[in-house]
Amino acid sequence: MSDGSLYDSYHGVDWGTATADALAAAPMPPPDQGGHFRQWADDVRHVLGAAPTTHRAVAGWPQLQPEGPGLWDRTALDRCDRALDSLLACGLKPSVTLLHLSLPPWLDASGGWLVRDTANRFAEYAAEMGRRFGDRVDRWITSTDLASPTLADHVAGMYPPSRGIGRAGLPAVHHILLANGLATQALRATGAHGRIGTTVTLVGGYAATDDPYDRLAVERLESWTNRMFLDPMLLGEHMVTEDDVSPVEATGCVRPGDLDTIATAQDLLSLSWYTPFRVTAPENLPRALPVMKCLGALNEVNRLLIGLGFALIPFDDVETTAYGWPILPEGLADAVAGLHDLYGDLLPPLSIVDNGMGDLDLVDHRGRRDDARRRAQLGARLSWLARVVSRGVDVCGYEYWSVLDNIEAKLRYTRLYAMGVPERTPPPRPPMPADWIHGGAFAPAPTGAGAPTGLHAVPRAQGAGAS
Repeated sequence: MSDGSLYDSYHGVDWGTATADALAAAPMPPPDQGGHFRQWADDVRHVLGAAPTTHRAVAGWPQLQPEGPGLWDRTALDRCDRALDSLLACGLKPSVTLLHLSLPPWLDASGGWLVRDTANRFAEYAAEMGRRFGDRVDRWITSTDLASPTLADHVAGMYPPSRGIGRAGLPAVHHILLANGLATQALRATGAHGRIGTTVTLVGGYAATDDPYDRLAVERLESWTNRMFLDPMLLGEHMVTEDDVSPVEATGCVRPGDLDTIATAQDLLSLSWYTPFRVTAPENLPRALPVMKCLGALNEVNRLLIGLGFALIPFDDVETTAYGWPILPEGLADAVAGLHDLYGDLLPPLSIVDNGMGDLDLVDHRGRRDDARRRAQLGARLSWLARVVSRGVDVCGYEYWSVLDNIEAKLRYTRLYAMGVPERTPPPRPPMPADWIHGGAFAPAPTGAGAPTGLHAVPRAQGAGAS
């Protein structure tokens, strides 16, 4: 039975579904025929009494421009045309993601996001999409996630193709931010209808203890994730560390005028939500996470993270999903509230991209699909978020992102950041860039008494930019 009062708490919110399926690839089935999309629609109707009104898919840059700049695949363009018309015929407002992780092969082979010209090529692609489809697209999302093809791939090497070159990969962060600004400007110049924004993966953490250094470690985690991308977009400056150094600018990739372009106003900001993290300071890690065989993978990840001034540990006595994600319904609301405390009115309207419970086959004790448990978590998560909305945080959309998308990354890596993985299902060890672990500014922080030192992000003053 739906909760009318909960629905009223989200007045004006667009409810929708999203997928990494490419419009330019093979013809897609109607969204209401997909198992996970139908499941999400049924859940929203049950919890809220609402029906999804939007559907977002990826345009498919590799399929649309497979041969080189200025060369467009007409068959792929026709598929996009038909797919958009099909969504409209279903009564859904189409949303389009321009980039989902992969570049066209010819562009990736020339250096990808490490090369500045990729940002210009992306803007050209965005302009072409705006000219062709701008009359039908309700919402443009430049990227599924700014971090995965940059920090996760070029810097940490944790996302295919796993280049993992450490600090030398940081220009990719700048270039994808520049691409977002240029693409936003290019879309607007075409007169395309619809709101324009991008997506960042929202990271929220809880201090493992009341130790001040654990609380500082949470701020460092959020700085190297949320602030790495949002400071340039919302404040017009790259993140600066406690040593008064901007790791991105120190690579020499920033040119005059770049940050003005990166700070081009967005109509909305999508926040992709997975799971909260429990965070401790490096010097507290030996006490918080003893060396145990079943936690070996998490210890390997922390070898990298302690150089940034924080470490991750499992939650105590918290139920988890099949991926090992802790079930904390308040986690999303707390992370959104923390982001609003940091940026305040500088934040554009927010669209939540919810990855759900992350369970492919959630069943009850009888082996039947456990709709009740899944819906209970959705209702609890929405109830907590409604409290944040009631305090003035502008949420304009809420999407479900199919758990089938990015499944390899979820199974291989994401769960490592939430808890220890049972020994019976050992995950692969993420490759660790050598310069993150040995020597220089990315050397592991000392574990003795006193504050950790090294290359740590400067937490912005509480409430900076807040209303």
